[in-house]
Amino acid sequence: MAAVWQQVLAVDARYNAYRTPTFPQFRTQYIRRRSQLLRENAKCGFEPGLRRQYLRLRSQLLALRYGPLSEQSSFRASSVRSSRTTLDRMEDFEEDPRAQGARGHRRSVSRGSYQLQAQMNRAVYDERPPGSLVPTSVAEASRAMAGDTTLSENYAFAGMHHIFDQHVDSAVPRLQFANDDKHLLACCSLDGTLSIMTLSPSPPSVKVTLKGHGGPVTDFAWSLSNDIIVSTSLDGTLRIWNTEDGRCIREVRDPESSELLCCTFQPMNNNLTVVGNSKHHLQVVNISTGKKVKGGSSKLTGRVLSLSFDAPGRILWAGDDRGSIFSFLFDMATGKLTKAKRLVVSEGSSICSISARSWISREARDPSLLVNACVNKLLLYRVVDNEGTLQLKRSFPIQHGSQLVHSIFCPLMSFRQGACVVTGSEDACVYFFDVERNTKAIVNKLQGHGGPVLDVSFNCDESLLASADSTGMVIIWRREQK
Repeated sequence: MAAVWQQVLAVDARYNAYRTPTFPQFRTQYIRRRSQLLRENAKCGFEPGLRRQYLRLRSQLLALRYGPLSEQSSFRASSVRSSRTTLDRMEDFEEDPRAQGARGHRRSVSRGSYQLQAQMNRAVYDERPPGSLVPTSVAEASRAMAGDTTLSENYAFAGMHHIFDQHVDSAVPRLQFANDDKHLLACCSLDGTLSIMTLSPSPPSVKVTLKGHGGPVTDFAWSLSNDIIVSTSLDGTLRIWNTEDGRCIREVRDPESSELLCCTFQPMNNNLTVVGNSKHHLQVVNISTGKKVKGGSSKLTGRVLSLSFDAPGRILWAGDDRGSIFSFLFDMATGKLTKAKRLVVSEGSSICSISARSWISREARDPSLLVNACVNKLLLYRVVDNEGTLQLKRSFPIQHGSQLVHSIFCPLMSFRQGACVVTGSEDACVYFFDVERNTKAIVNKLQGHGGPVLDVSFNCDESLLASADSTGMVIIWRREQK
């Protein structure tokens, strides 16, 4: 009956904004203590019927005290504008005739490397005895982390390790653990600042606050070495920050004076950052010089909301607010972008999150893309060729009609039985889905946020999960110890 105490906590969290509105710190202390007491009571073995009755009475009393909550169903399918959905149709782009020769050469081998990668993944797997792990250099380390438990047991996150509220009452649209790190976490806020938090040594604390943007911060990214963060803002600037002292190293203004909405590092060259703006443009920027890269720009059909590279950094996917995902070929030597493919997911619906993965698990061995698209579904695509062509593999139902909700692949799932993805949702919950389970795909559901959950992030060994919501609350969830 552990789920009942989570439902009680979820009800309390949704009413939490009404408690002492001028003292947000008290609200955080209340929900943290409430979580602790409910977890302790859950171990006492009370009659399940009594717990459900308590949940009903608690909901009724809170409704009498503060008034009924607004219906979460406003985010459901009825709120999504009608659209023509073409989930697996890709379009080619014609280029300058002078470039047809070079493009023709690429097209002749366009499907080669991604098909080869999928075939090699399958071959490696098929040669192993049934039940064994894929023989990678990190498989044993992953096996030690994951143990021999089931997928559901591995993702039994429930206990709240900590709650951060420094951005309370301003949405936190993005958060991310530092690369290969268990305890360093950053988030950005619509209050115009970013926070770098450390979870060890105890107690968890805000290490440094990054101040300087003149408007809401929309996105950020860690460099591979974690010594630099780049961030974008509605003030039209890209800023580069020193993560140790919080100093702004450089400010790069958008040449069109447009709002900057998303950014990502080129994975093989962290000197280059790709930025998307509100005037439909993508731009590659050299952060050392602050200059645009020649040939490193392109235009989409709408506001650029999401970006993701494949692991080698050769393909970039970009999503806009008109429902399209574009793939671009990235020239590693020059930084030039070449538009390759377009997928219309759902016309008029925002593509607010894209995550790429070379392969998901022993059962799902194709390069994949995970997409949130404001269609009340989480979408999983297969990458079928070297130009980023996408083919829908499956979808999972979530409440997502308007907010900029994000999702992630689990970092260790490639080396264990089953495969899991995690997403936020507009019903204030965090969902875990097994991508290989045909029925009852939900592995876990976390409740405790007081508003739509906008982003989620794992630390490197999956011992902690962070989630952020539209009220400014960041919850650190701890994996249950069996």
